[in-house]
Amino acid sequence: MKRLERLAPTTRPLTSCAAAIHPGLLALAALAASAAWSCASPQVANPEEQVAQALAAAPEELAEGARVLGYATDGSVVQLREGSNDFVCLASNPANERFSSSCYHASLEPYFARGRELDAVGTSREDRYRIRYEEMEAGSLQMPVMSAAQYIFDGTWNSETRTAEGMVRWVIYVPGATEESIGLSAVPVEGGPYLMFAGTPGAHIMIVPPRDG
Repeated sequence: MKRLERLAPTTRPLTSCAAAIHPGLLALAALAASAAWSCASPQVANPEEQVAQALAAAPEELAEGARVLGYATDGSVVQLREGSNDFVCLASNPANERFSSSCYHASLEPYFARGRELDAVGTSREDRYRIRYEEMEAGSLQMPVMSAAQYIFDGTWNSETRTAEGMVRWVIYVPGATEESIGLSAVPVEGGPYLMFAGTPGAHIMIVPPRDG
């Protein structure tokens, strides 16, 4: 298993909300002073740690300029850092037992944000897909650009060392693609690409590395 060490701009211990403020992490002061984020919450990592979590999924050449999103104590998604490129990274959801952070092309954010919105009101997984597909086909929800990429890091997170251990899988969105249109099988294969949700606005190529690395 690959071990990643992707740290936030500072690695000093954070002992207070004030200590969490860093010039490179925009809007943290406002978050720390609001009810949306508090150092008193043990379930939600402080903003600097969430930035490190989010960037665990990022390719090194894109990490520095990525916009970073994280979670407030009320479960809402908030911006932790502005970006300078077309890349967005999201910290692992503290409400989930397993650690999973992701980074993706900015054109995917409306699709993912709508999914989070539907999930927040208890919409089932199947209906989250169905509703978004219908909205994209109707033009009320933006489709991702062709070949928009997503990197998903699945594994474990060590809060003390701020290191992640696990693996990255890749998703390449190809809206409307079918097996025939791109010449790719929809049969899952470990270590190779295969097509998921063929023929839908959410069609994508999935690449999962072999479990033995």
